Amino acid sequence: MKKILKGILSIVLSAVFLAGCVFLVSFFPEKDFKKEKALSEKTGESSVISESPDRSKSSNSGFMKAVWVPFMSLDMGKNDRSRTAAEKKLNAIFEKVRKAGADTAFLHVRPFCDALYKSKIFPSSHLLSGVQGKDVDYDFLETAIKLAKKQGIHIHAWINPLRVSYSKTPSSFADSNPCMKWKNDSDSSNDNYTFTSSGNIYLNPAYPEVRRLIVDGVREIVKNYDVDGVVIDDYFYPPDDMKADQREYELYSSKAGETYLSQNNWRKQNINTLLCSIYSAVHYERSECLFGISPQCNMENDEKLAADIKSWSVITGYCDYISPQTYVSEYHPLLPFGKCVDEWRKLVRNENVKLYISLSLYKEGTDADDGTWLKKKDNISSQIAYLKKAGADGYVLYSCEDLDKVIRNDEKTVPAGN
Repeated sequence: MKKILKGILSIVLSAVFLAGCVFLVSFFPEKDFKKEKALSEKTGESSVISESPDRSKSSNSGFMKAVWVPFMSLDMGKNDRSRTAAEKKLNAIFEKVRKAGADTAFLHVRPFCDALYKSKIFPSSHLLSGVQGKDVDYDFLETAIKLAKKQGIHIHAWINPLRVSYSKTPSSFADSNPCMKWKNDSDSSNDNYTFTSSGNIYLNPAYPEVRRLIVDGVREIVKNYDVDGVVIDDYFYPPDDMKADQREYELYSSKAGETYLSQNNWRKQNINTLLCSIYSAVHYERSECLFGISPQCNMENDEKLAADIKSWSVITGYCDYISPQTYVSEYHPLLPFGKCVDEWRKLVRNENVKLYISLSLYKEGTDADDGTWLKKKDNISSQIAYLKKAGADGYVLYSCEDLDKVIRNDEKTVPAGN
């Protein structure tokens, strides 16, 4: 009987959690959030679902036509790292975005627990000066926003909330990097605020203090810069590695007793708490600003990453839009483009959550995915036509590096949309 009751309780609690209406507080307690204040001064987190903002005030309230601008495209290199060089680089990017028929750039401003802007929380990115923590004499993001607006381009600030280092990039950290502060101070309680998986370093979202750091960083951007949105991509928990945060999970389960969640659902709880807090912070600072998430298009992969796409898609308070990375061709043998779009359109059924399909422009004209991209010409044009017909709310091209593929003499390869 005891085992049966335990099973029933686990099922009920998991269902409630996946619905996103309640967050358990057995080991990492969260403070309740009320409408009049987005985040408590103590925890910086929200533990309930917030109301949807007034999207009619947003500059991106229509059909989305956007382009991803990854950190590799923003690397100032080894020679000229001046403001003039940055302006030249950014102007060239935004001009391509405009010529491709898009009106929004998802600009990578925090790829590695760092900042391509003036921050009091994260060190300056090595992409600007060559060395993390070494400041430049201008504000890269402020410069980007001014130049983008001149060309009619909206900016969504793209951040990686958990990623500290990936594939040994960056190669070194500034002393002001939060992970180095935790490592070098005398406080042993923060030694596990990061974890390593396959040589990559992540911020550990099991801790309220870590989530607060991430949320404060988002608030800093939205409060100080005239961005139209904030977007995160698919770097959540590392897949197929349940040992990376085993210590935290065991501490949680020992406190929760017989009602504890599975490790993956517990991870989802940590991510969901973080996302609710980011959403609340964004709209508290500026209600018309949007918050978006770009998960992988393969829903089974999202499950391994502890990405609770089902809750985000149907419950108000996690995000304003979802942009699945639908980087597959129409002829993909396992997950063809049309099937993938249809699955996401069916999943995202909350009228307050928009569906923007991310498209793999970089695969156009290549032999990627067993040559399936070579079976027809202008895959991207047909994909945009399909997602419009399916009722998606827009598209995001990956990435700005490949925009020449759609900028032809007639400049009509990519439908502009309405």
